[in-house]
Amino acid sequence: MSSDHELTLAEVARLVGGELVDGDPEASIQGVNTLADAGPCEASFLANPKYRSELATTRAGVILVSQREAEVCTRPVIKVQDPYLAFGLLQRHFHPLPKGRGHVHNTAVLHETAKLGSHVDVGAHVVIGPEVEIGDHSIIGPGVVIGHGVRIGRDCIIHANVVIEDGSQLGDRVILQAGAVIGSDGFGYAWTGREHLKIPQTGRVVLQDDVEVGANTCIDRGALGDTVVEAGVKLDNQIQIGHNVRIGARSIMASQVGISGSTTIGAGCQVGGQVGFAGHIHVAPGVRVAAKSGVASDLGPGTYAGIPAMPHRLWLRVCAIIQRLPELVKQLR
Repeated sequence: MSSDHELTLAEVARLVGGELVDGDPEASIQGVNTLADAGPCEASFLANPKYRSELATTRAGVILVSQREAEVCTRPVIKVQDPYLAFGLLQRHFHPLPKGRGHVHNTAVLHETAKLGSHVDVGAHVVIGPEVEIGDHSIIGPGVVIGHGVRIGRDCIIHANVVIEDGSQLGDRVILQAGAVIGSDGFGYAWTGREHLKIPQTGRVVLQDDVEVGANTCIDRGALGDTVVEAGVKLDNQIQIGHNVRIGARSIMASQVGISGSTTIGAGCQVGGQVGFAGHIHVAPGVRVAAKSGVASDLGPGTYAGIPAMPHRLWLRVCAIIQRLPELVKQLR
């Protein structure tokens, strides 16, 4: 068995569920790198055909490749079904997520009723409010503010300058990247005829297990009930989630998505960057929405693009017609 900081090629193959070809099973690997930069003691991978030409010049000790690429590669390879997934598994071995060790900085301010589990790290200038509960091995980074009655599960990582407002509930293994705001007031106002009257937002935000929230993303608390992000959801940077939104399990969203209040996103959806959702709509499970689309009404199963969002094949036809518009206008004139 190799050390904690290296793996033999045989161990790599077992870890990623692949088959080693033309390599010494006892040769060791100490990390992962790109095809261009990898050395003999590093693994690499080919997931994008754009980099296929680098197979001929790479010095990597072993390459994670698909069945098709394995047939043309002259270096030791491990054949896998999904090279990018295999890369992720190997990268996580060499760079595991950190766990708290019980260090509490002397500048942190903890309310006397706050309860910390075992081995919780608390960084500099953290403020933890009353009746907060934090699970074992979680990490609270510097400058974090945690409000009244917040619950944080086990093995969570809360990066610097995150704000978690009163009553928010976080499951286990939740990751909040720097600057995220969880539980800010929903954008709720009523017009009196003279001014916009602020409506108190009395709900919560609930983040279930294994949710990750990107840097500077904001998730508003519910107006009455909860805003809910279900298990395994991954949100990129600078996303806005309105009050009483519900995002289904294992959905994933790229940067700058905006979701208006009371919209429901089904499980397993994939949303490109800068997509906007109107309020009070329903998106079916498994829907895919292309970047910069505008979703103004309910979406059934399928792939969508455009403004307003329409079936992707129709959007391609619309784009083709748009490119011909100058010629058609000239003919009409």
